[in-house]
Amino acid sequence: MPSFALHSVVAGTPIGPPPPAPDIPVPPPAAPPAPAPVVDPPAADPPQVDPGAPPPVSDPAPGALAIGRLHARRLREIHRSAGWPCCDAIEVDLLAAGLLERLRSAHGHETLRLTDAGIAMLARTLVVNRSALSRHEALVEQVAREMTRAGRLAWRGLSLRARLPGANEGDKPRWHIARPDVFSIRNTSVEAYAQPIVHEVKVNRADLLSDLRKPDKYAAYLDLGGECWYVLGCDARGRPIGEPDEIPAQCGVLVVQEGRLAVARSAVHRALPRMPFAVWMALAKAQPVTGFDDDLQEMLAGSED
Repeated sequence: MPSFALHSVVAGTPIGPPPPAPDIPVPPPAAPPAPAPVVDPPAADPPQVDPGAPPPVSDPAPGALAIGRLHARRLREIHRSAGWPCCDAIEVDLLAAGLLERLRSAHGHETLRLTDAGIAMLARTLVVNRSALSRHEALVEQVAREMTRAGRLAWRGLSLRARLPGANEGDKPRWHIARPDVFSIRNTSVEAYAQPIVHEVKVNRADLLSDLRKPDKYAAYLDLGGECWYVLGCDARGRPIGEPDEIPAQCGVLVVQEGRLAVARSAVHRALPRMPFAVWMALAKAQPVTGFDDDLQEMLAGSED
């Protein structure tokens, strides 16, 4: 009897899972995953360039120091001077970049000297400057050579402090930093006979007109030198870029004619009994243009052999 009951129970059990209840919705099948978007492959690092083309210029890394023309000029000035510090932002950049190093003497005086990295950078800038010698630089060189040929000491690229009168009557004098293309004095030990002369070289008419709209600029030249000359180059047709009447009456005018400097108008000469101390110090710290005395010494040395 018990075995029969067990058999009936087993036989009445449904086979397979029960059907879903009618009130429960069946979930829809899952959507297939979206295909990955097709994108261009990443650019090569570094990017490919044509043979002979200059390498691409990339942005400097964050915090990297960008060395510019002012830094290169300061390196040249320090290299050809006694290395006196200026204590400005340009000098801080060069020290931070490892292009300069500080030297302290036994008396506590601090000077600057180019490191090996600074010498290498200066050499690179000189190569670029020589390969891209502009008409302006060539004319500046010609004027400086003419001054040395006349027995004078000439400097290029000086930064001199000039004293100008106040903007209004009764105001205090103003200081102006002037950077004449060529500054020269007579080769003499008598200060009253130094006769400083300033030459400002212009080879572009737009640059000339821009300067003439700045009266403080040529006023500073007149304060620094007993004479001030504007040297005017020629345009593409061989004509001077300006007329003497356009130049201030106190300044002389030199024009280029067939490769030579010709006087178009003489400068007004003013006697300067003495030059300011700051000018003397700037001359003492800078290297003058190599004169023709060196050539004479070489000739004398050759005659002794």
